[in-house]
Amino acid sequence: MSRPNALGEYLRARRELTDPADAGLPVVGVRRTPGLRREEVATLAGISADYYLRLEQGRDRNPSPQVLQALARVFRLDATATEHLLSLTTARPPAPRRPRREVVPLGIRQLLDTINLPAFVESRMFDVLAANRLATAVSPNIRPGVNRLRALFLDPAEQDLHPDWEQAVRGMVAGFRTSVGSDVDDPRIVRLVGELSLASDTFRRLWARHDVTPLAGGTMRLRHPRAGLLELRREKLPISDSGGQILAVYHAEPGSASARALEALGSWEAGEARSTTSADTGTA
Repeated sequence: MSRPNALGEYLRARRELTDPADAGLPVVGVRRTPGLRREEVATLAGISADYYLRLEQGRDRNPSPQVLQALARVFRLDATATEHLLSLTTARPPAPRRPRREVVPLGIRQLLDTINLPAFVESRMFDVLAANRLATAVSPNIRPGVNRLRALFLDPAEQDLHPDWEQAVRGMVAGFRTSVGSDVDDPRIVRLVGELSLASDTFRRLWARHDVTPLAGGTMRLRHPRAGLLELRREKLPISDSGGQILAVYHAEPGSASARALEALGSWEAGEARSTTSADTGTA
């Protein structure tokens, strides 16, 4: 069985996505294939065309950091993408395999129960490991056992929550690439990527781009069936000594319509929880 060629696949994807004009090359006539030619990449990076071909084909998997930095400049990679490129070489030891059962630290679980905002913990694979009631009220798919990447691509109800679905999936696939890094040969990741590639043309196209993006906060819009349009800020906070777990928190601009809607959603959820508890205990 041949070894995965993560470095070569990434180089080929970035080469095909780099506009020759952006690389400072004159564009004359019509090109038969998109992006840069291998010889052009090699010339711009100051390496031989044969050496670059070996990199793409996986026959050389240990280029120097200087070569990778030169290729990053040719492809106009930002800091996150450059770090991802550097992580794909065999010069770095492979990341240790994570245990199949991940445990959320007790303190973080207690925080989820006390914070008055939608909050949850996800793994490197975007599996929800823990969530508070308000997070699940925002989206039923924010609950333990659900993979957020799978839900966004395969659950129509989850797609309806995102008026900017195309933008959301682009960001999530790029974030997933960043999160798993060079660990793409993990059997769990292979199965998830294979499943989504077969089920979604959009996922297959975005995965082939090899885009990466920082695992940081950002803004998002949700079209909630009960609370209406929510414009939220998403914070992503790494949990130390957790094997890559992230604490995600949603919040709205104070005093905004979204903040009031989020507060109302919390009140509805709390009232329904009390009603359920009363019914279960037989109290009035």
